[in-house]
Amino acid sequence: MTAEPTPATTPEPLPLEGIRVIEFSHMVMGPSCGMILADLGAEVIKVEPRGAGDKTRYLPGSGSGLFPAFNRNKHSVQLDIAEAADRDRVLDLIDSADVLLENFRVGKMEAIGFGYEELSARNPGLIYCSLKGFLSGPYGNRAALDEVVQMLGGLAYMTGPPGQPLRAGASVNDIMGGMFGVIGIQSALRVRETTGRGKLINSALFENNAFLVGTHMAQSQISGEPPRPMPTRQATWAVYDIFRDAADNQVFVAAVSDGQWRDLCDEFGLTGLAADPDMLTNQGRVDQRDRIHSELQQALSQLSLAEIEEKCTRRGLPVAPVNTPADLTDDPHLVASGALAHTGLPTGTSVDVPLLPLTFDGNRLGLRSDVPEPGRHNNHYRDGPTVPTGPPVDGPQPDENRLD
Repeated sequence: MTAEPTPATTPEPLPLEGIRVIEFSHMVMGPSCGMILADLGAEVIKVEPRGAGDKTRYLPGSGSGLFPAFNRNKHSVQLDIAEAADRDRVLDLIDSADVLLENFRVGKMEAIGFGYEELSARNPGLIYCSLKGFLSGPYGNRAALDEVVQMLGGLAYMTGPPGQPLRAGASVNDIMGGMFGVIGIQSALRVRETTGRGKLINSALFENNAFLVGTHMAQSQISGEPPRPMPTRQATWAVYDIFRDAADNQVFVAAVSDGQWRDLCDEFGLTGLAADPDMLTNQGRVDQRDRIHSELQQALSQLSLAEIEEKCTRRGLPVAPVNTPADLTDDPHLVASGALAHTGLPTGTSVDVPLLPLTFDGNRLGLRSDVPEPGRHNNHYRDGPTVPTGPPVDGPQPDENRLD
């Protein structure tokens, strides 16, 4: 099952139509911020180096999905921002913009004369979003990656088993850091309606990571003990774990209320557990977690994965097979609900990637344009006598920039 092309389905103007964004970014944090703005309707102009363009396009291995996932609905123009020959056109684009976002190393934009103070003097309404590893402070000038801050910020400690810190299986800080950048930008746009002036917005990986582990920080202060990594965490509920079906497939099952506990016992024939007075309360069940797991696993071992899902779903019990990301391409819910964008790539291939996880009056923010080739919109934004006031109307891709 493959997702069909997903057009923009909102019948009304998109929320950020008329907002021009200049994106100086690479990797994940900046591009994710720019893509969210683009999906919301902004005209996002991605500035790439001349030649092959953004190096993120060509990352191997687990990096090969980064550019396809975060660069739809954008316009690509090739300009070397540090070169005098391109400087005037870059400044003209910035002067025409509502928002600038960048995620280069600390000090790079300032070193080439593109810091907030310089650009705000030219364009007082400019909202300048800087996406970095750290906000200001002792760590402010450090280099950072998602993995760096996951180690520094305790997330890797919480994810892996004791003594084996493990980064989360997605670039959670990069993507959430981009999301917080969008929140800041939208807030600044709202303020600008009153003041007429832009703002400097800063979003950072490390502070985002701290936000993610805030519950564990609070738990440690309340208990006076260091939090246990998630694989060995102190149980909150007796049934909140991975079990196995008759074919040894893994399935997560949970019961997080008294009512769910009774339904679980009834559905899977756990009559002895249901009748035990020591298990009337959540704490009583947590105290006998091993016994419950043994009897529940015995019952689940007689059933197929489909039977377990059907039984749990019928009774409103949380249940999920343990899938891989590859399984989501054919996930019946994502496919049927139009949650995947069948996105064309410059190579001539295509991928199915998730749209933003929200709707407006039931309508998704869909795919308006595929991932652009490097310099796909050079003719519109770079090579004319003046900077245009609106976005281009996409036509055929330029042969001289085609990726083979």
